Formats: sequence, structure tokens, C-alpha cells
Amino acid sequence: MTCKSCNRSIAVPANDLHELLEEQLALETNLVDDVIFEERLAECANCPFLINETTCGHCGCFVQFRARLAYKQCPDPEETRWQ
Repeated sequence: MTCKSCNRSIAVPANDLHELLEEQLALETNLVDDVIFEERLAECANCPFLINETTCGHCGCFVQFRARLAYKQCPDPEETRWQ
């Protein structure tokens, strides 16, 4: 994965990333359902600003985290990709 601020490549095992996301999402109460989550991830997967399939090039968030939060929007300043 690449750090947005410095463009250095860092390796984070998928299991570690999944555990980190699950821990953080456990603290949240306003989440979207699986259908909306998958729709958002599909939009992110087609975005030219997606970095290494995990990170939003606009805001630096892990897309799997941001896409699950109901109160978040796509951070693309040109056009929101999420409905």
C-alpha cells in the first residue's frame, strides 16, 4: 500500500488491515448495510484515484472503512461517486 502523504510503499498484511478495520468499525453505530457498502466499494474500485486497491487518493482513508460509514460521502471534489 502507498502512503498518500509521502508515496512510500508499505506492506500491510490483508489480515492485519481487516482486523484494524473491524476494530474501528466496532466503535461506530451509523453504518450502511451490505448492499450499499458493496455498491460504494464497486464505485471506488473503478475510481482512477484508488491507490493499491485500499486507499482513497483524495482523502487518504481506507475505502473499506469510509464506505461502511453512513455519514461519509465520496471525497472526490469533482463529482461524488456514491449515490
